[in-house]
Amino acid sequence: MATALSACDVQVHDATPDQYPANYGVGMYEIKATVVPDSMVTPGSVTLFGLSGKQRIELVANRAGTEFHGMYAVRCQPSFPLQLKAIWRLQGLATKEKVVPDQPREIKLIEPEPTPTLVVDTTGSNKPPKGGWTGTVKYTFATQAETQITGARIDPTSQDAVDVNSAKAIAVTTPFPVDAQCGVPAELTLTSSSQSAHGNLVIDTNLPKYPHWTTRVEFAPK
Repeated sequence: MATALSACDVQVHDATPDQYPANYGVGMYEIKATVVPDSMVTPGSVTLFGLSGKQRIELVANRAGTEFHGMYAVRCQPSFPLQLKAIWRLQGLATKEKVVPDQPREIKLIEPEPTPTLVVDTTGSNKPPKGGWTGTVKYTFATQAETQITGARIDPTSQDAVDVNSAKAIAVTTPFPVDAQCGVPAELTLTSSSQSAHGNLVIDTNLPKYPHWTTRVEFAPK
């Protein structure tokens, strides 16, 4: 009897990656697994589900019934829990099921890097427009429902006198804090009193992945 029982199981291997780049648009992530049924499992009877909190995602099998995959939709969070539930029939016996692992895995969703550069075209009259030349930096966040940009400053790109003086021409005019909803671009407005200027825009946020971020900014005619 012990030998018969040992042939009644299904080995389940979770092949889902430990992490994915977070997607604030579609927000779909693949869950995949492989199974190895024992000899007394009815061929083609294995059904596999992904479990994430209260969500259950049915996985689709390949023709051989050994590989499964499905897509899970989740947005605006840094991770999601995952377990796999297998259900199968035995030849001439009852249906069996199991959930693996005992405790959910945590699949991390990695926040994309914020905007790295901004180039503002100041082509035109050498005379500055009223208020200076204006540019806008957009930041879009993906792993929490709301991200707050708490402050920003302009630093020189180096301590060379030319870079220090160039950065002094640029100012951040947006009032803070700025609240950015997940997947919705937040805008910071910059002005330059010089037609050609450059500097590093350093922002502070409440986002754990990027509490600080530097965007290189350049105002220049083409």
